[in-house]
Amino acid sequence: MGAQGVTDDFERRREEAKKRIDRLDSRELERQPDRKDFFDQVYEQAGGDAAAVPWADLQAKKQLADWLADHAGAGRTAIDVACGLGDNAEALAAAGYRTTAFDLSRKAIDWARQRFPDSPVDYRVADLLELPRGWIGVFDLVHECYTIQSVAPSMHRAFTEAIASLVAPGGTLLVYTRLRPVGEAVDGPPWPLTEDEAGHFAHLGFELVNETRFAFQRPDRTSPHVFAEWRRA
Repeated sequence: MGAQGVTDDFERRREEAKKRIDRLDSRELERQPDRKDFFDQVYEQAGGDAAAVPWADLQAKKQLADWLADHAGAGRTAIDVACGLGDNAEALAAAGYRTTAFDLSRKAIDWARQRFPDSPVDYRVADLLELPRGWIGVFDLVHECYTIQSVAPSMHRAFTEAIASLVAPGGTLLVYTRLRPVGEAVDGPPWPLTEDEAGHFAHLGFELVNETRFAFQRPDRTSPHVFAEWRRA
């Protein structure tokens, strides 16, 4: 199954799925051994309907697509962190990057492979907190979207440092995430990053090259976001 358009009916099914997911035990996301079970439940309950996976847009994020239009891969390496159903990974590959993509959930990886059976992307099952040794510090481009905010704030720093470890010297890191003010209470998932958390890469040897701030308007809230480009020294 390839990419599909997001229709009003898709959005309706997505809202229904969010209500089901809210009833799952989000405390599992704070316990390292249980994270896989939580995400497997989401993909299992989806029953093949991508609308039931709240983070699946069935297309690459616009900010990533715009960035890739100006930064062709030319055979350089890239990795997509927590790739889900694969749309962002496919965009990286289409832009000329030799792309690896991984997710904690085998169900997600199997679904991505089914959607893109002829893909050049190397889809893998892997845990961000137990990365293969051969991945550390080797990728020219690392892309993460909504990964850090998917777990409780107690795990944000560990996720940030693990993501940073993938980037080769002189490499680029792209981060797409929701934001919240420091001190603002949040009852996730998700758990948007504070400004301090979003900027923690600066303490890990990265320089902020560029960032785009934007927000999504919902009937009951405004959701601030940032798409940041970092470069490792």
